[in-house]
Amino acid sequence: MSRLFGTDGVRGVANSELTPELAMNLGKAGAYVLTKENAHKPTIIVGCDTRISGGMLANALMAGVCSVGANAVYLGVLPTPAVAYLTKKYKVDAGVMISASHNPVEFNGIKFFSGDGYKLSDAMEDEIEALIRGGMEDIPKPVGTLLGKVKYRLDAREDYIKFVQRTVPVDLTGLKVVVDCAEGASYYTSIETLKDLGADIVAIHTDPDGTNINANCGSTHMEELQARVVFEKAAVGLAFDGDADRLLAVDEKGEIIDGDQLMAICGNYMKEQGRLKQDTIVATVMSNLGFMLMGKDRGIHIEQTKVGDRYVLERMKEAGFNLGGEQSGHIIFLDDSTTGDGLISALHLLEVLVNTKKPLSELAGIMEVLPQALVNAKVPNHKKDKYMEYPEIAEAIEQLEAQFSGEGRVLIRPSGTEPLVRVMIEGKDRNVIREEAQKLAKLISDTML
Repeated sequence: MSRLFGTDGVRGVANSELTPELAMNLGKAGAYVLTKENAHKPTIIVGCDTRISGGMLANALMAGVCSVGANAVYLGVLPTPAVAYLTKKYKVDAGVMISASHNPVEFNGIKFFSGDGYKLSDAMEDEIEALIRGGMEDIPKPVGTLLGKVKYRLDAREDYIKFVQRTVPVDLTGLKVVVDCAEGASYYTSIETLKDLGADIVAIHTDPDGTNINANCGSTHMEELQARVVFEKAAVGLAFDGDADRLLAVDEKGEIIDGDQLMAICGNYMKEQGRLKQDTIVATVMSNLGFMLMGKDRGIHIEQTKVGDRYVLERMKEAGFNLGGEQSGHIIFLDDSTTGDGLISALHLLEVLVNTKKPLSELAGIMEVLPQALVNAKVPNHKKDKYMEYPEIAEAIEQLEAQFSGEGRVLIRPSGTEPLVRVMIEGKDRNVIREEAQKLAKLISDTML
C-alpha cells in the first residue's frame, strides 16, 4: 500500500481519492498527534485556496478536529505561506492548508504545519498515517463541554500583508509589474501588497470562481503573462501558482525566468550584501547544470538535495543556510519565512531590480540555462515508485545514461504529488534530448499502464 503522505501533504482527486471521510480522519488524527502533549485545549487554524472543493474538505477536517476536543479557526482563502506564518504569529498549536498547489481544479490536498510554522517531519506524518490505517481506536472521543468549537476569522490576510511589507520594505514607486495570480489564493494578498508598496500593477487572473484555478494561467501556463509583459512594456511579470508558495517571473523581453535563475539573481545580490549565509544556496537534483556552473564561477557553493522543498528546508535548517529552493519556483528565504513564499520571493527579486537599476534580462544573464527536457509519463499512482522493476524500462534508462555520460545527465523520478514519472534529460542538443525524453516517457507509460 502506497504512503498516504506525499512530498507535500496528502493529495488526490477531491471527493474520489481525497474524500470528506479522509479529510475528517486527517483532522482527527492530525489534531491528536500535534496536540497530545498539550495541557490546554488546543487550537488549529485552517486556510484553503480557491478551488470548489475547499469548503467541503475544510468543514470535514474541522469536524474531525473538534471531535477530539480541539478548537478549529477557519481563516478562509489564504496562500500556503500565510497559514504557516499565522500559525506561529497567533501562537496556535498547528495549522492546516487545504490546497493542491499548481494542480488542476479536480485535485485538492491537505498539509499540516506544526506550531512553529514548519511542515511536518516524515516521522510525524507516519504517526498520523498509522493512526488512520489502524482505525484510530486509541483516539479519545470527548462529549459535552469537552468537544471543540469552530470559529471564523476572515481578517487574517491583513496580518499577513503587513508582515510581508515589513519583511521586504522595498519602494516600488513607478515600477510597472504584470501579476498573474492563477485565479488562486494570492488574488488579493499579492495585489494589495504590491499596490501598497507603490508598484504600477497590471493584474490578470484575479477572479477565482472555484473552478478556474490554474486554468491556462499562473506559473504552469505563462504564455499570456509573457505576451502581456511585452505589450504593457512592463519591467517584470510575476506568476504565482494556486496556493502562492512558488514564483516564476518574466523579464521585460517576455522571457521566462525560472527558480534557478531567481535563486542565482537573489543569491548573488545577498552575497554582495554579506547576507548569504556560508555563501551557500541549497537546490535539488533537478536544478539546471548551468546553475551549478554559475555557483562555481561566483564563489557560491550549491548544495543539492532530493526533489521536494521539504528536503531543501531540512538541509537549510540542519546546516544554517538561509536561501534554497527548486527550479519550479519554490524558494525559501529562511530568515523571513518557514516555507516557500511566492510573494516574499517576488519582493526580493524586485528589491534587486530596484536597487541595481538593471533590467531583469541583464540580471538573469548571470547564468546560462543549458538545454533541458522534462517530459511526464502518466502511470497508475500506486505503481509510480516501481518503474525500475520493469526490465525494459531499466534497460532503456541504462542505455540513455551511457549515451549522455560526460555530456549531460538523465534523471528519472516519480512525482511526489501526481500519478506521474518525470523524465528529465540535460544535454547540448535541445532536439535530441527532447526526442529521447519523449521516447522514454512513452515507454514508461505504455509499459506500466
